[in-house]
Amino acid sequence: MRLENRENNQTRKIKFTTDFTKNALGSVLVEFGDTKVITTASVEQGKPKWMDKDDPRGWLTAEYSLLPSSTSTRCQRERTKISGRTQEIQRLIGRSLRACVDLAKMPDLTITIDADVIQADGGTRTASICGGFVALSIATKKLLKDGILVQNPIIEPVGAISAGIIDGEVKLDLNYDEDSHAQVDSNIVLTQSGKIIEFQTTAEGEPYEYNKMLEIFEVAKKGIKEIIEKYPTLE
Repeated sequence: MRLENRENNQTRKIKFTTDFTKNALGSVLVEFGDTKVITTASVEQGKPKWMDKDDPRGWLTAEYSLLPSSTSTRCQRERTKISGRTQEIQRLIGRSLRACVDLAKMPDLTITIDADVIQADGGTRTASICGGFVALSIATKKLLKDGILVQNPIIEPVGAISAGIIDGEVKLDLNYDEDSHAQVDSNIVLTQSGKIIEFQTTAEGEPYEYNKMLEIFEVAKKGIKEIIEKYPTLE
């Protein structure tokens, strides 16, 4: 089992490269160790047909995909039907980012966050949320500058991280090898002020103690705080 040369409760090297593509309103290459995800924010006039036409709110949604060469064996493109795993991750990204915006401040607009994994080594969904927030922030600033938005819809930043228990120890930001050996697997999404958006924690074998759940949360909270401090949009 390969463990990276880092302390148990530290994240891998995290990097955000903004304006990674030229056509999207906001684009970011986010890197969590060897996990690399291109996240983009696109904006369209109008909102989904299922929303009441008198509803003053806009909408924010997300799409996620693993590119074929992102994993050790080529994964198939999901051309006609997406897998349950992809649906789950898309919904997680979408609801995590909607939790940080006031949709009433972006009327008659739909913002789509696309997360395309170009290299997967664990934590793709949490990296996608972090990169997605940075792309959203870039897009929002441009919309405000162009007068398309009158008010900033972002309430506060959000961040996400994976965590787990390996051999009785809580470890943060698991890579693929660590995740595959973890006895407990977690994905945590928090606001900058520490409010919980998502706290997914699952025992992969033996049940775990309540105090370990609290330890996972505290370690993740510290890690997410450090990640948010790295956001280039907050500088």
